Amino acid sequence: MNFEVDAFGTIVIAVFFLFIGRYLVNRVQFFKNYNLPEPVIGGLVAAITAFILFKFFNISATFDAQIQSILMLMFFTSVGLGADFVKLKDGGKALFIFLFCVIGFVIVQNIVGVSLATVLGLDPLIGLIVGSITLTGGHGTAGAWGQVLETQHGIQGAIVLGMASATFGLIIGGIVGGPVAKFLIKRHQLADKIENEQNESQLDDQLKSAPFEYPKKTRLITASNAVSTLGMFALCIFTANLMTDFSQGKWFELPTFVWALGSGVILRNLLEHVFKVNIFDRAIDVFGNASLSLYLSMALLSLQLWLLADLAGPLVTILIVQMLVLILYTAFVTFKVMGSNYDAAVLSAGHCGFGMGATPTAIANIQAVTNTYGPSHKAFLLIPLTGAFFIDIVNAIVIQLSIGILG
Repeated sequence: MNFEVDAFGTIVIAVFFLFIGRYLVNRVQFFKNYNLPEPVIGGLVAAITAFILFKFFNISATFDAQIQSILMLMFFTSVGLGADFVKLKDGGKALFIFLFCVIGFVIVQNIVGVSLATVLGLDPLIGLIVGSITLTGGHGTAGAWGQVLETQHGIQGAIVLGMASATFGLIIGGIVGGPVAKFLIKRHQLADKIENEQNESQLDDQLKSAPFEYPKKTRLITASNAVSTLGMFALCIFTANLMTDFSQGKWFELPTFVWALGSGVILRNLLEHVFKVNIFDRAIDVFGNASLSLYLSMALLSLQLWLLADLAGPLVTILIVQMLVLILYTAFVTFKVMGSNYDAAVLSAGHCGFGMGATPTAIANIQAVTNTYGPSHKAFLLIPLTGAFFIDIVNAIVIQLSIGILG
């Protein structure tokens, strides 16, 4: 029996499990000690609940996909609206170094997937499916490339396999980031647990270039600022939908969330630097963080864990090895290359998030770490830029070249 849940019901259930996640993180010492994100824990409880209902009572639910898509677009729009060109230069050399680490891991991820698939007697292209197509790319990339592999390369069940692999990645990406960061911080004695207090002027300065840095701080906004900010969000998403339709099938075709992020960047800098309009970063921060939490909760709420049960043993083996490779790479490559300091440890947690999950997972990871050990301005500057924009371009190029070689 399948139940159709409308947008309002989807929000209610997502918020319910989000609060469960918050309760568990505050009450279960293990979750708190290893900085596991509240939306991931709550969403995982929801996914397990859905799995039990399906397996034992044959009850399933289809949740409203449009509201989840809107929240995802709002999150990426908030990243763009928070990107002041004057402040982006703060990323400087560190942005390119971190991007180098990310590119290296995408290549390693596919080498591991293809090599293990070959050793286990599977089609090498399946190794790409359990490589960067799904683990770095996520569910959207899994669906798009799965269709290509099914129709053009004869890989039957590529879409289902891709969705199951992306599901595994989303869960693991949200679980391992915090423990990796804690291990690095403790081993190298980089920081102690602190209560971070800042005055309002300091907070405003931080939010202008890193809008997700203090998710639990109170934001004082007015109805007027909320309305104007929602108007900017709506304009960016409207533009993104137009550009998605216009670019379909053309050389500059991009996912809608990339257009939303780009629209936010352009609108923010036009208003601020050309028309001299003061942008109210606090409202952008509130809407962005709220969208992030709800999106993650809904994403895990909608996951069908029983797809993982249908994976053959060899594929589970590949995914487990990919997880171990991610942990080792972020701990010994990303951390070392980025300076072996506290910022590097937080960046490693973020890299775990989009290395096997998605950019929202990466943001949730670094929020969980910095809530415990203190702020990392560099991480909140580099992770959204790299995870939301550069990673998808890099991954698309690597996938295309890999399929060309293997196909």
